[in-house]
Amino acid sequence: MADEKKPEWFDPDKADSFSSVVKPGVSGGNAEKPAAKAGRFVKKKNLRKLDPDSLAKDIKAGDRTALAKGITLIESNAEHDFQTAQSLLQKLLPDSGHSIRIGITGVPGAGKSSFIESFGSYLCDMGHKVAVLAVDPTSSLTGGSILGDKTRMEKLARNPRAFIRPSPSGGKLGGVHRKTRETMLLCEASGFDVILVETVGVGQSEVIVRDMVDFFMLLVLTGAGDELQGMKKGIMELADAVIVNKADGPNEQTAIKTKEEYNRILHFLQPATKGWQTAAMTSSALQSKGIDEIWKTISAFESLTRKSGIFDERRRFQTKEWLNDMIIDQLQAHFFHNPAIKNLLPKVENEVISGNRPVASGVEELFRAFFGDEN
Repeated sequence: MADEKKPEWFDPDKADSFSSVVKPGVSGGNAEKPAAKAGRFVKKKNLRKLDPDSLAKDIKAGDRTALAKGITLIESNAEHDFQTAQSLLQKLLPDSGHSIRIGITGVPGAGKSSFIESFGSYLCDMGHKVAVLAVDPTSSLTGGSILGDKTRMEKLARNPRAFIRPSPSGGKLGGVHRKTRETMLLCEASGFDVILVETVGVGQSEVIVRDMVDFFMLLVLTGAGDELQGMKKGIMELADAVIVNKADGPNEQTAIKTKEEYNRILHFLQPATKGWQTAAMTSSALQSKGIDEIWKTISAFESLTRKSGIFDERRRFQTKEWLNDMIIDQLQAHFFHNPAIKNLLPKVENEVISGNRPVASGVEELFRAFFGDEN
């Protein structure tokens, strides 16, 4: 042991408390695969480029692997994937739109994942094909997401008539990934006739969810403090149904009472959908109680709104809002990628942060640089 080499930071006076040694390197290697040069990252080469025609054909045939690849493609932020993704969407558009889109939100702990598993399993047993787009919160510090929704829906994930796709929220308001709309189109083209969008559940900002689904469902709990706190007007006016979840065991009677309280409040609020009266119901995902009543309510909603024309009118309005959102996203991307803005922005930021310049003045200078206006 005495001939073992010690690191350069080794302290001879503390030899007994220092066990690290420098081990000699191992010679040799794989002759067929030469070692990479030090300090270089070796990229994979010859990656097969996705063919939108072949991918669209497989998706329409119900190939789940192709569907997952297509969703990954449209979620990609890489510039070289954008045109391929748009070409794929163009080919699938005629086969999309034939589903009922249901948004599901609620405070953390309301049992959204358990409810979706029970509800989705019920629909699959009835012969429906169910796609679950579960949105996970993205960390504002690391930019990462756990994407663990699939593990919380083990039974549904094994069902051949169900497809679960967890996606990061990407910091988007309302917790809905910015590509969720395109993902819904792909799922519909693949034959899924019920789309469930589970959101992060962040309260009144869920208006974004309302703008992409046909039926919006709010899951609430009993015994969560002041009941009026759960009846905030903003979120309540967005819901087409309020579900008091976990109505089982000793909590069942409390849930029934809570349902009655919500119904009294909903009676005085403006309905989220014209001609439809929002109502509260109870359910137990654990015991699958109330699930059939909820589906009957959704079916009645779809039948009523299709006859009145509200269903198609809402879809057209949502497409228009989607167009406006995409315009804003593209403008923002072009603005911050502009070379003149990249050069000027740090200077303006420092001036504003130090208090030497009003924010509005800094923004005005940035836009002059963006449009190339020197006057």
